[in-house]
Amino acid sequence: MSTGTLFDKVWKLHTVGTLPSGQTQLFIGLHLIHEVTSPQAFGMLRDRGLQVLLPERTVATVDHIVPTESQARPYADVLAEEMMQALEQNCQDFGIRFYNVGSGNQGIVHVIAPEQGLTQPGMTVACGDSHTSTHGAFGAIAFGIGTSQVRDVLASQTLALAKLKVRRIEVNGELPPGVYAKDVVLHIIRKLGVKGGVGYAYEYAGSTIENMSMEERMTLCNMSIEGGARCGYINPDQTTYDYLQGRDFAPSPTAWDTAVAWWESLRSDADATYDDVVKFDAAEISPTVTWGITPGQGIGVDEAIPDAATLPESDRPLIQEAYRYMHWQPGQAIKDTKIDVCFIGSCTNGRLSDLREAAKIAQGRQVANGVKAFVVPGSERVKKAAEAEGLDQIFEAAGFEWREAGCSMCLAMNPDKLQGDQISASSSNRNFKGRQGSPQGRTLLMSPAMVAAAAVQGRVTDVRELLG
Repeated sequence: MSTGTLFDKVWKLHTVGTLPSGQTQLFIGLHLIHEVTSPQAFGMLRDRGLQVLLPERTVATVDHIVPTESQARPYADVLAEEMMQALEQNCQDFGIRFYNVGSGNQGIVHVIAPEQGLTQPGMTVACGDSHTSTHGAFGAIAFGIGTSQVRDVLASQTLALAKLKVRRIEVNGELPPGVYAKDVVLHIIRKLGVKGGVGYAYEYAGSTIENMSMEERMTLCNMSIEGGARCGYINPDQTTYDYLQGRDFAPSPTAWDTAVAWWESLRSDADATYDDVVKFDAAEISPTVTWGITPGQGIGVDEAIPDAATLPESDRPLIQEAYRYMHWQPGQAIKDTKIDVCFIGSCTNGRLSDLREAAKIAQGRQVANGVKAFVVPGSERVKKAAEAEGLDQIFEAAGFEWREAGCSMCLAMNPDKLQGDQISASSSNRNFKGRQGSPQGRTLLMSPAMVAAAAVQGRVTDVRELLG
């Protein structure tokens, strides 16, 4: 087993005890909730006559079901309105901080916590959402959990978990132009597989990672779960501290130096041991597009759909299924595939820097005829900041729709859905069958800049051809 890693240190610091099952009872420092996985958990508390043990350590927002066009209440979707009312009532009854629509702080749960400084190095974070691994970008250990575990955290502020192995993933070198953090993580998942991380925490390291901004690091950690890892993290450094300083919940100026010194002590030791180490060369990564029905089925934009006969036999049934669902033929080029819908947003790529990169491509161009393109900021704060920079005007002038904050078409638990077998160019994190709202809908994952390129060209495009 690993020793001396940040994961080992944070795990030990938060261990309450060892359970008869052999699992660790782990204290959770920050619990994030939203409207979808919390109603049943609160119902279980009421059934047992329990209270929320530490309500000050839970923060709520609404993101999955909120419409991104008109957010007038009551919502047209009756179930969405019921979920919204349940969250409002539960937060009121149990004394939980709630960032509602219109508060100025609402947004996707994995966007609002970092931007407010709630997420900090050395924390354990849990949320009833699989992409909680996002928060590992800060040197936190963050877990997506199920509804019964949401109940457990509310009632006890702890989780029962088995300790993970740690795999160090190094990416070194300078990323080529037109290659972004989204391409890096899609490349890693492509190479290691969607089950390659099962039983592991991923520690991302190397010069490429060190040179990434915090928002790029969040994109990387966000999709750890898509590679099978339970969590992914990056050791905190000066980039982390510069991002956090001055934010709402960051340590006060008088406590700042002490906090940074403690955060520094949590970094993986120079002589830390790992259960596995994998290395990648940044120069070998190109703009990446998924062609299939898992995030691991990705290729460079200038590559062709792979022939199942050239891949491991164990992978072939899923590849054949992807051919049928996506209407592909082996050897077919992904480039120039006609696109129907272009979605920029999600907890993976709905932050300000993502919108800036997409706007660079959209500026001075027009969305192609027949393409529906829209931009959904990850939070009300992101929306406000983008509008202050005029990004909304760039998008709207190009023919994109500019929306309110929410999860939107990432999972389509709202009015934003594909129709029939439309093909979507999406900056989100999953391309599962039916993920974007239609049982026949087809999703191609790519970076926000690549989505913008697809929107203005009407087809899958190598963004490098449009960079100035």
